[in-house]
Amino acid sequence: MLALTCHGSHDVRVDTVPDPIFQEPDDVILKVAATAICGSDLHLYRGKLPGLEDGDILGHEFMGIVADAGPEVIRFRKNTRKTLACWICP
Repeated sequence: MLALTCHGSHDVRVDTVPDPIFQEPDDVILKVAATAICGSDLHLYRGKLPGLEDGDILGHEFMGIVADAGPEVIRFRKNTRKTLACWICP
């Protein structure tokens, strides 16, 4: 799949990365249809947040279709449209 990845300050690229897999039983995999950025993305872009490693995937505000849901997911159903808003912004 394609993803926006960070490779250092002011260096973001669209790279091919492995398809997502469930890490927890309550995970949801969304096929992204639209996305946006917010102010917190600028901190990452400018290299102001420590801990980001070369190739880390960026993005946390998007809308898409539920491709799959873990066994503990009860509110999201496969093939439904969902919007996931920024959970780190006020």
